[in-house]
Amino acid sequence: MTEDDNLMREDPAAADLSLWHEALVARDVVRLRTSPLFYGRGVPRGDGSGVILIPGFLLPDSYLRGIHGWLRRIGYSPYFSGIRINADCPNILIRHRLGETIERARRETGGKIHLIGHSLGGVMARALATQRPEDIASVTTLGSPFRGTVAHPSVLLVATAVRLGIRWRRGPAVLPDCYTGRCTCDFMNSLHRDPAETVYQTAIYTRSDGVVDWHYCIARDPKVNFEVSGTHIGLAWNPMVYSIVATRLAACPRSERP
Repeated sequence: MTEDDNLMREDPAAADLSLWHEALVARDVVRLRTSPLFYGRGVPRGDGSGVILIPGFLLPDSYLRGIHGWLRRIGYSPYFSGIRINADCPNILIRHRLGETIERARRETGGKIHLIGHSLGGVMARALATQRPEDIASVTTLGSPFRGTVAHPSVLLVATAVRLGIRWRRGPAVLPDCYTGRCTCDFMNSLHRDPAETVYQTAIYTRSDGVVDWHYCIARDPKVNFEVSGTHIGLAWNPMVYSIVATRLAACPRSERP
């Protein structure tokens, strides 16, 4: 891929990835738990801003409990997304569950909100930042293929099953191409545009990703891309990720604070 490529790839594609590498996620967790930064040491302090965490494909809010507690320890006001398990039409989840969470966070913190999304959660965060720039201070993606679904074949197979389930449950409430890059909903249309310049962007990725092709997880602006070592699943527990998140959140311009 080059910077001249289209922002969004419409059709999903299989990638030759080493899914077995994801078994090393336990190493990421151990490294984090033994790092002083997990306990709030040696990182910039927050200012109480709201941070909404969005889990990845098929994952519940509780998967991000570690980073949720850490954000509170370093001085932010973290919020779970409220979507429970990320296995539904992203357009519906954004309009309802996430929209409600943003309104509550805005009301309780008095300022713009930071979004942090893991994998598919980051793709949804990018769409939200494009749709609601007046509410969003920054968007941080963790291994999120926001430029197209290029993933391990087994992941694509599961995604197809989820798509059929959505069509069966939602019926006419979703478009025929729901959960594909060809869908014409607001969610997909948002991904064809970059977030507004007022939204501070960070894209974190790992070249050893065993779930999605890391080339599709980076923004066109190289200054906002940050590479770490580790696994795709473990990005939610990676100490390098936490260090980058703390630094980037602290550097984000503040507005509308009480």
